[in-house]
This record gives sequence, structure tokens and C-alpha cells, in this order.
Amino acid sequence: MKKKRFSTEQIVAILKQAEMGMAVADLIRQIGISEQTFYRWKKQYGGLQSEQVRELKQLTEENARLKKLVAELSLDKSVLQDVLSKKFPGQRS
Repeated sequence: MKKKRFSTEQIVAILKQAEMGMAVADLIRQIGISEQTFYRWKKQYGGLQSEQVRELKQLTEENARLKKLVAELSLDKSVLQDVLSKKFPGQRS
């Protein structure tokens, strides 16, 4: 997986600089990103404070962990149901 060059807190700080009046062309040249990257960041993180970004990141990680847990439990349940539904030799139904 490709490593990110900028943390979410850094991205929010960059967007704040643009909101404070710094020219976008100068800002992206100084940072070394494309204009498309800047506007993608603005769409994704625009209007967020750094605390909100941290909270969003934590919620995303927790959501991924919970989804993984649900998938594992669903798999366990289906395996147990398959085992219970099979008839074993010597067992009376």
C-alpha cells in the first residue's frame, strides 16, 4: 500500500492556509502537490477542525474493526449451522 505523505492534521492545516487568503497556486507549488489533489482534499476535509479529523479517523478505524468482527462471527455461525444440519452415522432423527 502506498504511504501517505501528509497526515490528516497536516492536510487540514494546508486547507486553513488557503482559507486565510494564500493563493492556491502558490500553496500547491510550495507543498509540491497537484491542483487536483488540493481540491480533492478540500472536498473531503473542507470545514473540518483537526479534532474532528482525529475523531473521524477513530470512528473509521472502529467501524472497520466492527465490520471485521461481524464477518468473522457470521462465518462461525454458518459453519456451526452446517455442522448441526448434517446427519452423523449412528444418530437418530
